[in-house]
Amino acid sequence: MPRARAEARGPRERDRGPRGRDRDPRLPCVGGRRRFRRVLALGLPTVWGAVAITYKLACPMAQQDGMGARIVSSAVFFAVGTGLMVHVHHTLLRELRQVRAVAGAAQNVLLRPLPPRVEGIALAAGRVSASRGASVGGDLYEVAATDHGVRVVMGDVRGHGLAAIGTVAAVLGSFRDAAHDEPELPLVMRRLERALGRHLRERSRAEQPGGESAPEGSLAEEFVTVLLLEISAEGELSALNCGHPWPYLLSGQAVPLTDADPLPPLGLFPLPGDLPVLCCGRLQPGEALVLHTDGMEDARDAAGEFFPLQAVLTEAARAPSRPPQDLIHEIYAELLRHVGRSPSDDAALLVLRNDRQKVPRRQHEPGRRITRTMS
Repeated sequence: MPRARAEARGPRERDRGPRGRDRDPRLPCVGGRRRFRRVLALGLPTVWGAVAITYKLACPMAQQDGMGARIVSSAVFFAVGTGLMVHVHHTLLRELRQVRAVAGAAQNVLLRPLPPRVEGIALAAGRVSASRGASVGGDLYEVAATDHGVRVVMGDVRGHGLAAIGTVAAVLGSFRDAAHDEPELPLVMRRLERALGRHLRERSRAEQPGGESAPEGSLAEEFVTVLLLEISAEGELSALNCGHPWPYLLSGQAVPLTDADPLPPLGLFPLPGDLPVLCCGRLQPGEALVLHTDGMEDARDAAGEFFPLQAVLTEAARAPSRPPQDLIHEIYAELLRHVGRSPSDDAALLVLRNDRQKVPRRQHEPGRRITRTMS
């Protein structure tokens, strides 16, 4: 009867494992390859060692003291040592490739690649980490198409490199939810502030013996600069800035989007009751915004000269039809040429170009640099 019930279930259900889970038919093959690699990793050094011991104990020439016998013995042991070194070298390279693949996948989940276009906005992003071998550091960015428009975040965590990744994950995770849930940018910013506060408190408890909270002074040293942008379906730009550099508008030349003073960075002080949202006019078709972190403008050459980001962008703005990705490559090429080495700080770029059809301007439409206040 059990056999009859198994045949009645059919081949699909017979392939199910315990509790009805499907078994992957490739698993035995994968397990076999792994066992073969383990045997190979252990077997080759054993074979090389057995060859050396056999030669020393069983070969008559190894027992002689003549010059020729010594040369042959030296050649045999040199070959054995070389074989072992080559084997270890290949094993370490294989493990390094696996570690890099895992690290790359983890970094792409944290700071995932952006699509080339979102709601008619062409996108391109680039980043350089101050930590060697890492592509993610203290810079963060994300673009989300929401019911409220295309929302963008650009931020910079105090410090750089791998030590800032935990804070980046906390802020980005909060933005990815709040950008869709909250109807106004001030509410999104307050969600980011709360997420940062929770992260810092949890980290302080983890770092203190006995799980106690760290002193308030140590938490006050941690902060994040954050710039929030919103692009409506008509191309209207709204911005809320907490301590971050303003983006550049590329429209024949590169000019700052506004010269308004930003709020203090998140983490230094509590946000005020009223958060000013700047209405920055419209992003017209063909115009582009270049968001950046301070690692771009703070990069210096050997003589101490800062990287002329605005001048480089003005030169690039003379070719408005250039794809955003090409613009990213050109700016980083100029940055590395100016610095002459790897940057000492994380540096991120985000380019957004309006590829939508032209939208007629309404009468009495507010121009750029007009401020409104929202609670």
